[in-house]
Amino acid sequence: MLWRDRRRFLPALLAIALSAVLIAVQCGLVMGMVRTTSATIDYSSADVWVLARDAPSLHQTYSFPVEWQARIDRQPEVERSETYMTAMGRWRLPGRGRSELCMLVGTRLDAGSLGALRVLTPELRAALAEPGTVVIDAWEFPTFGLKGSSYEFGEINGQAVRLAGTVHGFHGFAFVYVFCSQETLRMLSQQVAEHPELATCLAARCRDPRDVDHVVARLRHDYPDMGVYSSAELSLQVKKYWLFRSRGGMVLLCTMALSLLVGLSVTTETLYAAVLAQSKEFAVLEALGIHRRHVWRLVLAQSFWLGVSGTLVAVPCTVALARAALSVNTLVLLTAPIVLLTFALTLGMAVLAGLLSLRPLRNIEPAQLLR
Repeated sequence: MLWRDRRRFLPALLAIALSAVLIAVQCGLVMGMVRTTSATIDYSSADVWVLARDAPSLHQTYSFPVEWQARIDRQPEVERSETYMTAMGRWRLPGRGRSELCMLVGTRLDAGSLGALRVLTPELRAALAEPGTVVIDAWEFPTFGLKGSSYEFGEINGQAVRLAGTVHGFHGFAFVYVFCSQETLRMLSQQVAEHPELATCLAARCRDPRDVDHVVARLRHDYPDMGVYSSAELSLQVKKYWLFRSRGGMVLLCTMALSLLVGLSVTTETLYAAVLAQSKEFAVLEALGIHRRHVWRLVLAQSFWLGVSGTLVAVPCTVALARAALSVNTLVLLTAPIVLLTFALTLGMAVLAGLLSLRPLRNIEPAQLLR
């Protein structure tokens, strides 16, 4: 019946497909954004993180006494602890007037470092050991006006720096990550250099990963002035913060909800008009003794298959948009959970539209055939 009346149902099919594309792209944008906000945590080797109390993330913490590290070292399960230094800065390319906000991340660079990204090769770590060298994500080259050469220079907070290499998958959401050694960070941040007795974050590793929860619980109980998290807890907290408390995350969520409402309204009106156009056919079925609930099932079946067809049409469009987004340094993450969520939401929307379009069936009577 859908193919026979394809012109009648085409607007509903296109509305469902457009809604599915919008849902998938918005979900992909949200998950891509959320993944980047916690990437520095997820790709570190630390099991336990200590921040200032009530700090929502590594990006928005504040200083505390570095003596807190001794509290961690006294835990028998802890194998190693170290400081993890962060500071904000301004990148300026020599010869250009504009500057870009960046977040400086200073870590230890030895083989057992807890804060250093696991993707940093021994060659990159050796290059970063030279004072004044930094590593950024390859996607940020246009932002900083760079070409990717290892001999390119820039300025951070008025201090000259040299690009030592690149990483992939660590572009920031509202700023650019700049990875360096702790010595370089002290050189670039006057506040950090003037207050060596303060720290912004501590990282630790347990000998046995099964002891992480016990260590975190004990530190929280013994030192309530510290914000203590396991890596999984801190990663989830950072994602929730950027998703629900940042303007960008809320805009994306609202846009996804709006796409559902638009698809629902267009699909409902189209199916409503289709039911009205088929009213005589349904009246014939009722005159033949077909129970009205079977007619309802027919309309809901149409809605279901419209939802399935619209989702299938949306798949190649969504993949094409995701690939196009990469060309402008925007990550649209399309994973199996996102695809399944899109399918479920789109199918649910189509079935709900079918339920809302059943209203004309209440007034259908076989007597209409005599008019």
